[in-house]
Amino acid sequence: MPARREAPALERRTLYEEVLIVLGLTVLYSVVLSIIDLLSVPLRGSSVATISQTVVLARHLASAVFALVPVWLVVHLLRRSGEGPGAIGFRPRIPGDDLALGVALAVLVSAVGLGVYVLAFELGLNRLVIPVPPLGHWWTVPVLVVDAAQNGFLEEVVVLGYLLHRLGQAGWSPRRALVLTSILRGSYHLYQGFGGFVGNFALGMLFGWIFQRTRRVWPLIVAHTVVDVLAGLGYILLRDRVAFI
Repeated sequence: MPARREAPALERRTLYEEVLIVLGLTVLYSVVLSIIDLLSVPLRGSSVATISQTVVLARHLASAVFALVPVWLVVHLLRRSGEGPGAIGFRPRIPGDDLALGVALAVLVSAVGLGVYVLAFELGLNRLVIPVPPLGHWWTVPVLVVDAAQNGFLEEVVVLGYLLHRLGQAGWSPRRALVLTSILRGSYHLYQGFGGFVGNFALGMLFGWIFQRTRRVWPLIVAHTVVDVLAGLGYILLRDRVAFI
């Protein structure tokens, strides 16, 4: 029987990372939720499991963390291909100019997006969207920020930066790839209504155009995060004062 060959240290690390990503995309989330549920109530003397707010928070945070596993997968694939995450401008540190561009984009998108949302709602093309976690808790705003960041990383790294990069390598023209990724972005926002599709399609076209010219994904992550935070804070502050929210 031939001796088992030990993988080199770097290869072992890559394989371990691959295993963790696969498990993170499949069963680890269920494992974490099961542990949370097990610890939430005693096993004896409890006929009805009362879900505490701590458990709700723990589940919410676990969901946000595991939703980021596809981002880890993208980084892993880019490293294995020899390019690294820098190929889409996703470096470990946020440059100051990327941060400034992201905030400026967020202001522009928030102003235009609010107008589109109000118009679509008045025309009956959009549903009422509540862009916040459960209200009335000390962790409502922190979890809002966590959710916003998770959405920013997931959409801009996976759906925009990675997909545009790979489609370009596959021979797609920049315009064709841009339209496809924008349709995809709009499609998973159809739960909001047709206004949500149109608004997010336009957002995808704008963000994709910026990425194709700068090859920098950080400004788009920042912009997406800030827009979602502002939308959530706006709902919390104005929900009893403005009719369309």
